Amino acid sequence: MTFRLPPPNWPIEDLKCEGHYFYESVITELRGSRVEVEGRGEMLMFSSYSYLDLLQHPRIDAAAIEAIRLFGTGTHGVRLLAGTTLYHKRLEARIAAFKQTEAAMVLSNGFLTNATVIDALVGRGDYVISDKLNHASIVDGCQQSGARFLRFDHNDIGRLDEFLQTLPSDSNKLVIADAVFSMDGDIFNLPAAVEVCRRRGAFLMIDEAHSLGVIGKTGRGIEQHFAMPSDSVDVKMGTLSKAIPCIGGYIAGRAALIEVLKHRSRGYIYSASLPVGLVAAAEAAFDVLEEETWRVERLHDNDAFMKSELHKVGLSTHRSETAVIPIMCGTNKIALDMAKLCQEKGLFIQAITAPVVPEGEARLRCIVTAAHSREELRFAASVIATAARELGVVP
Repeated sequence: MTFRLPPPNWPIEDLKCEGHYFYESVITELRGSRVEVEGRGEMLMFSSYSYLDLLQHPRIDAAAIEAIRLFGTGTHGVRLLAGTTLYHKRLEARIAAFKQTEAAMVLSNGFLTNATVIDALVGRGDYVISDKLNHASIVDGCQQSGARFLRFDHNDIGRLDEFLQTLPSDSNKLVIADAVFSMDGDIFNLPAAVEVCRRRGAFLMIDEAHSLGVIGKTGRGIEQHFAMPSDSVDVKMGTLSKAIPCIGGYIAGRAALIEVLKHRSRGYIYSASLPVGLVAAAEAAFDVLEEETWRVERLHDNDAFMKSELHKVGLSTHRSETAVIPIMCGTNKIALDMAKLCQEKGLFIQAITAPVVPEGEARLRCIVTAAHSREELRFAASVIATAARELGVVP
């Protein structure tokens, strides 16, 4: 019997033949804003999630090394049985303090966190309502939950209100959105969403994967960005793999919520515990984030400067309000050609094409970090502008 594999979502072989396949490039060395790439030499990194330049921070690395010395590289299993250490409890307390909640729980990765927590919160007979541009992990969690899955147009809080108005008043309703949208770089309208959810009796969950350490004056996220009370969001989700340079996901909220999720979330119950070295590193990273607030200020300054340089030559950065800067190209081919020209000039930058984004909205996704100098940003903007002119994206 022959098993027929499903076709890939992308024309992988065509991309490779055309010299447009830049994915899974092998990085052999990291030096701040620069990386050594196998077969390409040194490149200036503009695809990194290390927003605050905390990778290789000596204090964070030292915390990881000390934890490994004491506990080794792994754990004894899942959290509920033998996989919880003092380090895990300390990190959860640290996250709860940082997000100003009663409690928090840490899971093995961010994708798993969304998928398993949504599934634990709602099920048959319930409703889950999601922004159309939410991350794939949210979509998967909504679909596998068994709840009725509704989606409102991006940031259309009026449409969200219409949905909620039509749902039974005695049903469980969970509204979910990204805080910062990872392909567009814009920010969810939290004030309007909180007002609607409270008026309509809906629970609100926000994914802060790209907002923790990125927005808010000191990087505390979307509530700080909008100067809102710390209890504005019912379920605060985040990752430990972006501004926090480790891996993992977390949920922060009321103690009763966390207690229920620890005993209902299959991804928490059945997944191996995070290695202690990473847990210790994440705890140290929160300390650094709080103490070295200049990193957040520099990120904000670099973001504004890069956008200004791109706008000077007529490039569109779409709806971006953050360090995720989409440089709109139009067709898949133009985006891929632009990425190729930029990579040939030493920029590590990626094309994002349909079906990941809508047809006609292909783009380069440029991510600015606190590691970049003004000279590096000017150089990158110049390279991108030259490629855009060559391909007719700008005059």
